[in-house]
Amino acid sequence: MKTTKLLFTVNLFFFVVSTISFSQNKQLKNHVLFYSSFDGKLSADVSFGDGNIYTAENYKKAASAKTGLHNPNVVLAKAKGLTGDALHFKKANTSAIFYKAYKNVGYSSKSWSGTISFWLRLDPNKDLAPGYCDPICVTDVRYNDAALWVDFTDHDPRKFRFGALGDLEVWNPKNENNEAEWEKRTVTVNQPPFENGKWTHIALTFSKVNTAKPIFKLYLDGTFKGEIKDINDPFSWEAENGKIMLGLGYIGLMDELTIFDKPLDLDEVKQVFELKTGIKTLFN
Repeated sequence: MKTTKLLFTVNLFFFVVSTISFSQNKQLKNHVLFYSSFDGKLSADVSFGDGNIYTAENYKKAASAKTGLHNPNVVLAKAKGLTGDALHFKKANTSAIFYKAYKNVGYSSKSWSGTISFWLRLDPNKDLAPGYCDPICVTDVRYNDAALWVDFTDHDPRKFRFGALGDLEVWNPKNENNEAEWEKRTVTVNQPPFENGKWTHIALTFSKVNTAKPIFKLYLDGTFKGEIKDINDPFSWEAENGKIMLGLGYIGLMDELTIFDKPLDLDEVKQVFELKTGIKTLFN
């Protein structure tokens, strides 16, 4: 009798846990705007806008970008992803490689919220070429003008930063080297957890951008690393020109690029970090 009760309790526990997990996955699934698994293809698995990847010689020539990858040093790496394939930047990338942000990032001029989630695999102190490197930058113009981005600095050892810089004419109208204003708009991780042979998860959340009290948060491997607040720079876009820029100066692997239409909380970020087969788990 005791054994029967124990088995019933164990089965009930796993049923409840499985039900909760399924419910949480379904909830997250409903908030995915854009998802590129890089598994066997470059086009997005999920997209509310254009799901194609584009390449141009540089971002000044982005208007003439062609569909697909046209840089021999950026390839789909078979079976090298978190699960499945991954995007591999074999040499420091100077070309413009991007997805179109229009409708894929949920931009709003009144109140814009969301999460950018992706994985990187590299040792930044050994693999990167000299200089700064921007694995991700989401903007309609450039990194210092209405942009969200992460970069590896040129320090030794390298630092990892999340930047949320609004309209340049508002936060830095003279376009000067203003460290104090820059630091207000960045989160810096002095000893980031990137290692050779290890995948690191990055989540950037942004809440109520283009209102009086936006908040930006950085998470690495499911751990909160810092936030940007008490600034209210506008992010004024020509929405159809928005881009999800990939791998400027980057050398390494990238996988599981996902945009959610809401700022994930800590538990949700951990949930994404712990998905055993990546975002595709949400759709199974």
